[in-house]
Amino acid sequence: MSTATLEPTPNPLRHDAQVIGLVGLAHGVSHFYHLLLAPLFPWIKAEFGLSYAELGLLMTVFFAVSAVVQTASGFVVDRFGARPVLFGGLACLGAAALLLSASGGYAGLLIGAAVAGLGNGVFHPADFTLLNKHVSQPRLGHAFSVHGISGNLGWAAAPLFLVAIANLASWRVALAAASAVAWIVLAVLVALRHVLDPREVQGAVGRSAARAGGAGASLLGFLRLPQVWVCWGFFLLTTFSAAGIQSFAPTALTYLYGMPFTLATASYTVYMLCSAGGMVVGGFAASRTSNHDRLIALSFTVSGLMAVLVGLNLVPALLVPVLMGVIGFGAGTAGPSRDLLVRAAAPAGATGRVYGVVYSGLDIGLACGPLFFGALMDARLPAWVFFMIGGFQLLSIFTAVTVGNGNRSRSQATAPAEAA
Repeated sequence: MSTATLEPTPNPLRHDAQVIGLVGLAHGVSHFYHLLLAPLFPWIKAEFGLSYAELGLLMTVFFAVSAVVQTASGFVVDRFGARPVLFGGLACLGAAALLLSASGGYAGLLIGAAVAGLGNGVFHPADFTLLNKHVSQPRLGHAFSVHGISGNLGWAAAPLFLVAIANLASWRVALAAASAVAWIVLAVLVALRHVLDPREVQGAVGRSAARAGGAGASLLGFLRLPQVWVCWGFFLLTTFSAAGIQSFAPTALTYLYGMPFTLATASYTVYMLCSAGGMVVGGFAASRTSNHDRLIALSFTVSGLMAVLVGLNLVPALLVPVLMGVIGFGAGTAGPSRDLLVRAAAPAGATGRVYGVVYSGLDIGLACGPLFFGALMDARLPAWVFFMIGGFQLLSIFTAVTVGNGNRSRSQATAPAEAA
């Protein structure tokens, strides 16, 4: 088989819920650390006299290191299991925040950002290996839904948490408190480590690889599979789109519609809330279909066209939050199907490696996307921010459909062999 091995009987609901909850908790910390520095830039800039370019380089270092580590950590996960890798990632995040809180200059900040990227890079290969190997097939759509929502919650919590503590104390205390968050979550996972028993993961990986052979059994064989690289392109395109919304949507809306910045930021909040709602709906939808590429195509068609409509400036400003909500709902609905599409494309025994390579496209998009959209804003082209957001989403449909068609072809090709 070219897809992950299905479990013969569902696990108890309690077991699946514990795995989903623990992995989601860790993923929320990972996304929390995506915004570890950005909300504190005003304080850091004032203390060290840094330029905006120097501040931006800190984020680039974080995501560049994360992209490299993410690719490599997939191999480590497949070899040694996901649980110790996940624990190591959380420890790196906690240590990075302490390093940043004690930094005495720009060099210290760069080192701290690199260590944080090192920790962040392990999460997707480890998370998805744990979910795929521990959660029953019928609940995987919901598992990926919770995984995505937990990431959004981490993004939402970081600015509130860090800015509040920085205002009350200092940016250094805020970073120390962020470190405590990582260590506390690590302690919870260690206390409940039996739920994420690595022997189960290693055993499942080994049995799948032995049966499947081919690309999954070879260490680098999966890199020869076109669907892996098409999945990588899908993540790059969709993350470029998301980076544009996260970085510049409120500012672009104020230029386009002349709306108050409060309404523009409220539009972004609506986008985030509807995205979370879309992930819930997408989890149910993904559990009821095997044609995940078609669900993605429908979701991103609606989302992409709404983004283009926002850029055309044809609607009253008061309707913009509604359109932003539709964009977010479409993107969120596609999330669980996206992860299941990658799962189906991964050869047995190479789950961690495939997720590591594919999700490195996410880090590259987060690192480069703000630079691209920032250039559009510098050129005074706010409408093109939304045209490109929609364009990237529409382009991603072709990559998703390509992967889906390939998955169906391989499934049909292997069916006679399995029957024999």
